[in-house]
Amino acid sequence: MAVFPQGLDATTIFPAMPAIAGIRLGTACAGIKQTLRDDLLLVELPASASVAAVFTQNAFCAAPVRVAKENLPHAPRWLLVNSGNANAGTGTQGLQDALFCCAEVGKLTGGDARQVLPFSTGVIGMPLPVEKIAAALPKAQVNLAEDHWSQAAQAIMTTDTFAKGVSQQIFIDGHSITINGISKGAGMIQPNMATLLAYVGTDACIGQALLQDCLAFAAEQSFNRISVDGDTSTNDACVLMASGCSSAPELVVGTEHYQRFADAVLSVMKQLAELIIRDGEGATKLMRIVVKEALDDAEAVQVGKTIAHSPLVKTAFFASDPNWGRILAAVGRAGVVNLVLEDVQIFLDDVCIVENGGRAGSYTEEAGQQVMDKAEITVTVKLGRGAAVQEVLTCDFSYDYVKINAEYRT
Repeated sequence: MAVFPQGLDATTIFPAMPAIAGIRLGTACAGIKQTLRDDLLLVELPASASVAAVFTQNAFCAAPVRVAKENLPHAPRWLLVNSGNANAGTGTQGLQDALFCCAEVGKLTGGDARQVLPFSTGVIGMPLPVEKIAAALPKAQVNLAEDHWSQAAQAIMTTDTFAKGVSQQIFIDGHSITINGISKGAGMIQPNMATLLAYVGTDACIGQALLQDCLAFAAEQSFNRISVDGDTSTNDACVLMASGCSSAPELVVGTEHYQRFADAVLSVMKQLAELIIRDGEGATKLMRIVVKEALDDAEAVQVGKTIAHSPLVKTAFFASDPNWGRILAAVGRAGVVNLVLEDVQIFLDDVCIVENGGRAGSYTEEAGQQVMDKAEITVTVKLGRGAAVQEVLTCDFSYDYVKINAEYRT
């Protein structure tokens, strides 16, 4: 009973994405790990662009992450993304390779290598084949176009089963602002800032500092609310690019116009985050973990992620087994201080499974089974402690998850 990987539906078919003035995307096949599709993406931005980014908090962050962090203050004009090799755990040579790729973009475009943000995704610990990347760069440049979002989404995939994209348009004073987003990720997903890789582009005119604030909030409320397997990648990165080419007025803090824009960015990123969970490696179910009546947002997220990370919970959902005790146990070990067990209620969809410190008196295995047989399930936990509400998305653990990751390097 797969959610989507074995049978695409309307939510996983790549949408029509309009061109965004000023942002050009070009792809090429460098043959880094495979030669069946493009695996290199070059993004070109105008001098008017503002660029914001957030990166993994994994201490073993990849070489391209380190270089991108250093280059971000230099008004980036290009992004270079490769799939098939993470260039992580590669020491000094990895840093030199990331810098070499930036220099190659600079030579090709006549630009400053410090204005290039490099990104990589794939196998950790393998040397980056820089010669292949350098050889493919000219083709990626030739292919630059403002409407190549679909090609870009496909080029950054690794174990993804479908390309992920979302587009939204808003109007301010009669002028349109377009927001396009693409992302990749299916495993090693428990971000501490963003997701494996995500790129959101807009033609809005907005300053870099405000754009950074917008991205940080949106990432926290979207990509930081998902988990496939509880692992934080070494390469996580999310970039928000604003070309400044829209005829709409400049967005400034504290205005209704900015809030509408920020809401639209958040909407795009939430949809991208959900697509990642729908494409979780080997996933057959999507679970929404909704934690209510928490003291604060942090507590709600803590409980939600404890449930979402639990292999016992996730395997029970794969088996469609209403083993409610596993959910109860996860709530109990989530680290909530002075939790009053009798105040806690747990639901599978609208079926109450736990109340007054134990199994709900109205609960039946038949009712629980009916919910567990579904492909999408909501687990609601009411802590009885406050008014905070947060949602975490996750998926189940299947046999295929083990197979995919056991064979990842073969």
